Amino acid sequence: MGTMWRNTTVKSRLTLNRSLLLLLVIAVQSAMMTETGIAQLPGPQASSSTSSGTGSVSPGAKSAAVSQGQGPIVLPNDISELRVEPGDLLSVAVYDTPELSNAYRVDPAGDLTLPLCGKVKVRGLTSSDVAKLLEATLTQDQILTRPQVNVDVLQYAGQYVSVLGEVNSPGRLTLIAPTKLSEILAQAGGVTSMAGTRIKIRRGAEDAGPEEDVPFSRSQTNRETGSILVRPGDTIVVPRAGIIYVLGAVTRPGGYLMQEDGKLNVAEALALSGGTLLLAKTGGLRVIRRNADGTVLDFALSYDGIAKGSQTPLELQAQDIVYVPMSKAKIFGTTGISIVEQATLATVYATGVK
Repeated sequence: MGTMWRNTTVKSRLTLNRSLLLLLVIAVQSAMMTETGIAQLPGPQASSSTSSGTGSVSPGAKSAAVSQGQGPIVLPNDISELRVEPGDLLSVAVYDTPELSNAYRVDPAGDLTLPLCGKVKVRGLTSSDVAKLLEATLTQDQILTRPQVNVDVLQYAGQYVSVLGEVNSPGRLTLIAPTKLSEILAQAGGVTSMAGTRIKIRRGAEDAGPEEDVPFSRSQTNRETGSILVRPGDTIVVPRAGIIYVLGAVTRPGGYLMQEDGKLNVAEALALSGGTLLLAKTGGLRVIRRNADGTVLDFALSYDGIAKGSQTPLELQAQDIVYVPMSKAKIFGTTGISIVEQATLATVYATGVK
């Protein structure tokens, strides 16, 4: 009876020691997961791979955690296909071998250093591929006979993409894989009501990198934004819509954004400004346009002709000045201020302002 009691006590102590060792391993892994500067995903939700090579991805894995000082993480649709890159933190679990199970950081050369195995090249592999490679290495080095390895990606060392200009949440997003431009814009809160019709993408982190000009429209399907890929290190700039100025004898002179997909004619511009005043010289309407080379064009129009349908309204360009003179005033007005100078003093209105 005493012998049986002593055996039971020894087994209980062994079980307790194994439990304490397991808790110690978990504590070390948790401490390593709190490193700053790396985009972190919760361990249970990260993409996992088993010794059979099949990976399971929980829905929560697609919701990226935000590390301190970083923007939200943009993940591709199939996170299980992400490739291991330098700086990633991998959780390696070797069945029934706690001394090899730990969290390991991929070094700048793309190698993973495992005790007794040395360096293993893992850069460019999926988590399931890493699991298979570690199993093969443990077997070839005669460390284990039939190892079973599970690999989780705990932290992705993502790079960044900057989103600037007319978006609701400008800033820097963590990007770990090429992603569609439309998804990046959605992650930045979408474009504002003042966004223009072109989106600029500067490729690479250098300021002198090549730029790509992408057309954008609110009223039409934007196939380009759904097909163009943004890569880590790129910069996206959404410029403000062009401005035209309506000055002179109008109800509300000022600057107006060309928000209707960048198209605005003289009649629409006058409507935005509240129409002409009673003393306006509607037959002497003028449009002043300054070209890129510094030359100035002066278009003489008749508001009466446009209203009667005998004259087609002129399509305006950004920075055009629509000037409605007074019937008894000189073309530069009684104050002596030129038309171009008035444009710099005009209040800018957004389309739709009452």
